[in-house]
Amino acid sequence: MKKAILILFLAVAPFCIAQENPIHSFSEKKDILWASPKGFDLTMDIYTPTTNKDSYPVLIIYHGGGWLINNKSIMDEMSKYLASHANYVICNVNYRLLTANNNTTNMNEIIEDAMGAVLWVKENIEAYKGNPNAIAITGDSAGGHLAAMVINGSDYLNASGFKGNSLGFNPTYIPKGENIETIKKNNALQVQAAVLSYPAVDIYAAAYGDGKNGFESPSNFFWEMGGAKARGIFGENTNVKENPDYYKKVSPIYTVPNANDRKLPPQFCHVGSKDNTTSPVSIKAYVDKLKEEGQPVDYWVYEGRNHAYLDSGTNEFLGNSFEKDAIEPLKKIISFLDNVFYKE
Repeated sequence: MKKAILILFLAVAPFCIAQENPIHSFSEKKDILWASPKGFDLTMDIYTPTTNKDSYPVLIIYHGGGWLINNKSIMDEMSKYLASHANYVICNVNYRLLTANNNTTNMNEIIEDAMGAVLWVKENIEAYKGNPNAIAITGDSAGGHLAAMVINGSDYLNASGFKGNSLGFNPTYIPKGENIETIKKNNALQVQAAVLSYPAVDIYAAAYGDGKNGFESPSNFFWEMGGAKARGIFGENTNVKENPDYYKKVSPIYTVPNANDRKLPPQFCHVGSKDNTTSPVSIKAYVDKLKEEGQPVDYWVYEGRNHAYLDSGTNEFLGNSFEKDAIEPLKKIISFLDNVFYKE
């Protein structure tokens, strides 16, 4: 079982670019430093299409890996495909894993990294021909969770951070001269679209597990894969039974606002019909919650596919490869985004 889990999130074949002819070329800037929370450097790669346009909408990508493994390189092929087959500036982002800073990073801090990346992109993306007023965010699995929490969590910004009764988010990066109050007043985290690829939507349920074998326990082999000891995702002194609000506040399914209070951007959620990690049942429940709250959402089930079909390379355990399995959903993602940003 452990071997199967190990293979699940690791792309085991050599990196290769999809064998579909690109529409245009692109420029690539690697490992741009955008923040260093607690001394931990965070970088992103930015891809700009080389066409005759002066400005492009922007797509920010958060990678998956259970918040414990992987980095932005797992999204390299997706980034290059989108940069060469669509008219978007692509920002492929690193965020802290739970194992960062000697296994002391908490789940709320990872969400704050995702929020900070949006603020950095809005401040700096014009230098890469990106339009700061036309931003979409996306992520797969754990990255899908982060994309959802960037949208939902902007209701809970708080300079006091995630403690006590405040349980607020303080973005990792805030532009010079700004603060939490101006970020809130200007709705600076607002984005215009989101794509959630087989996202993790219920951290509370994942942590609770069956009462013994939840996310925070050693039975979750990703802790070992990440080279760290299993622990509480908010520190050793906080647990899901005694502090359920902590876990629900970082769970997209518990934080969807009603459209009468705040209208969310259009979202596209998709998942494989055979996904045993973030099941179609869980994604459909989230889609239904969005609809219940009056929020716009499109939903698609990818027949015959399991988890992680957007990852670079090949996954032998799941039978996925980027060339074989990623292109169809990427075309649907492009179509969705084009309908938001290029619809006449």
